[in-house]
Amino acid sequence: MAQHDIEQVIIGCNKGDEGCFTQLVDIYGRRCFGYFYRLTGNRDLSDELLSELFVKLVEKIGTYRGGSFDGWIFTMASNIFHDHLRFKQRQTRLLDGHSKRIMSQSAGVASGYDGDADKLQMALGELDSGVRELVMMRFYSQMSFKEIAESRQEPIGTILSKVHRGLRKLRELMG
Repeated sequence: MAQHDIEQVIIGCNKGDEGCFTQLVDIYGRRCFGYFYRLTGNRDLSDELLSELFVKLVEKIGTYRGGSFDGWIFTMASNIFHDHLRFKQRQTRLLDGHSKRIMSQSAGVASGYDGDADKLQMALGELDSGVRELVMMRFYSQMSFKEIAESRQEPIGTILSKVHRGLRKLRELMG
């Protein structure tokens, strides 16, 4: 959908049009679910994070001030994911242990995917969580490097370098 069309839907959302909110869910639901799933490896958790994202969308749609809506919504998704990680870290005090536990469960969760998808999910689990998220923002949510840099408030060169290192590590792991 073109940026102009999305902006018309957003105007409808700001007026309280439920049909417009439904359109946004239809447009972004699969992509955002996939983003969360690739970060967590867990379908139930991805559904929870997606639900939280759309609740926040309803609450915060009035704060959108133009520009890339994809960048805006995936920044919000990233913040929700990081909030989730911080919550888990407070619970377990060991984020690395948490990530490994999620990835060890992903073999059962990822049933229905072929072996390459399972292998990719396991390889993604081996990446640093920040790098994994950048790779997902770039290739799964299709954000530009510029949009990622703006949403992360980091120089574009830093983002390029981190994504490049992450892809190199993925190639090694999937070798």
